[in-house]
Amino acid sequence: MGAALQPVYAADEFGGIVTAMEGWGIDQLWLTDSSMHAKCCYSFATLAALHSRTMTIGTAVTNPITRHPGVSAVAALTQHEISRGRFRYGIGAGDRPLLALGYKPARLAVLEDAITATRRLWAGEEVTWEANGFSLDKAHVRYGAPAQIPLYVSASGPKTLEMAGRVADGVILLAGLHPEGLQYAISHIERGAEKAGRDARPSITVFGYGAIDDDEEIALAAGRTIAAWFPQTAPEYCRLAGLPEDIAQRVKSAYGGGEFQEAADAARLLPDDFVRRMSLCGDKSVVRDHLKTMAELGIDCFAAFPTTDSVESRLRTVQVLAEVAAEIKAE
Repeated sequence: MGAALQPVYAADEFGGIVTAMEGWGIDQLWLTDSSMHAKCCYSFATLAALHSRTMTIGTAVTNPITRHPGVSAVAALTQHEISRGRFRYGIGAGDRPLLALGYKPARLAVLEDAITATRRLWAGEEVTWEANGFSLDKAHVRYGAPAQIPLYVSASGPKTLEMAGRVADGVILLAGLHPEGLQYAISHIERGAEKAGRDARPSITVFGYGAIDDDEEIALAAGRTIAAWFPQTAPEYCRLAGLPEDIAQRVKSAYGGGEFQEAADAARLLPDDFVRRMSLCGDKSVVRDHLKTMAELGIDCFAAFPTTDSVESRLRTVQVLAEVAAEIKAE
């Protein structure tokens, strides 16, 4: 089981949070790289590595726009050393947090170029590279290479999913939590893997944004804003989830804010059933249903991304996910 957190916690408390999560059975920890919307993910990854023993720790996700691939390559190598091989490098095109810095998300070609260049740097090669977005001039890493670091790509759209299937070690999947959306995404990942002649698809981690709570209203409120993200960013999942087109268009028009938590006006337009299909919102029985779906589809890891306001409620969501997973395993 996994947890995805924004690094917004007090630094002197975060180590204890990580130790507790590992004790609950969380074996993947993902930290968002949210520019000015949170604290530094690499600093918090260091804290996580020093306060855990077995869990993997990754970025979810960095991008080739605000962080030059050469600088990110060194950051990942450093985390690989600190964590004794437990670091996972998550990279994606970037999303709403880029807007505050005056940037737009990376084009797919730039993202793939960054992945290729980063791996060559990790291998200890001297790299010269010219791309629309970054360049390298006889660059090589002086410390830490060569090293093999698992590289995960964050993906939702079909082209990025297929690219991830071709080149990634793992995929961080944001596709809602209903079977039709997940099957759609997996099919594109597998198509990419097949085109590349790979024997198997990459490992898949699904993020479930929201809250686990016996009070469904609280849970729905936590999941509503990520559901509003889909009409303007990944509309194919809205169709698969049965969201009427007129509502999708109204949500898209109303969507604002620098990231999904700030999309309150758009979120209020969504029907509850759609929110349930796209987010983690409900009690233990809902978690059981989601974990059953993940198992049936061969998903490698399900990670809770709690979006409630208080630290206590966020950690409770992670803890309950781990508890339910342990109960299922013991049956």
